[in-house]
Amino acid sequence: MKNIPLTLALVAGVALSGPALARRGDDYGRYDTRYDWATVVDVDPIIERSRRPVSREVCYDQPVERYEPGYTARRNHTGATVLGAVIGGALGNQVGKGDGRKAATIAGAVIGGAVGNNTSQRRGDYYETSGGYTTDYETRCREQTAWRGNDEIVGYQVTYRYRGDVFHTTMDHHPGNRLRVRVDRGVTPAE
Repeated sequence: MKNIPLTLALVAGVALSGPALARRGDDYGRYDTRYDWATVVDVDPIIERSRRPVSREVCYDQPVERYEPGYTARRNHTGATVLGAVIGGALGNQVGKGDGRKAATIAGAVIGGAVGNNTSQRRGDYYETSGGYTTDYETRCREQTAWRGNDEIVGYQVTYRYRGDVFHTTMDHHPGNRLRVRVDRGVTPAE
């Protein structure tokens, strides 16, 4: 049993040296984490397209034809004046007796004639003699909708090479010509 401590020492030495021997493998430093640089082979932008409506008011002058009549005033108000005098005189004749009746008839005729003449002038006793078409312009507006497209880069598809092997990743920025990578159980971009 003198060899038991020696056997235990050998077993312990082999057990402790196993991971150390495994770390020395040439498989990209498989169990060690380290950082290195990879060569970027290709970078393709990831583009997101969007469309949105843009409305605006468009105004223009529209030609419009209008008829404009020409009027002439009637200059002869005699008929209305005479009719007013007759009606006024008849009404005045109904008032009073004797000389008062004569005065009321004359006053009624004068007042009736004046009212008839004035009424015919206010009434606009006009008639159309000429007219014609004229062209005016009216401003008219309408709403016009156009679609605006927008392309936005939201990321990059990156292809890179490390020690002869090719890898792919998606990044939120352009990496440039080389990419810092983390090498442990695999090769990944370092953050």
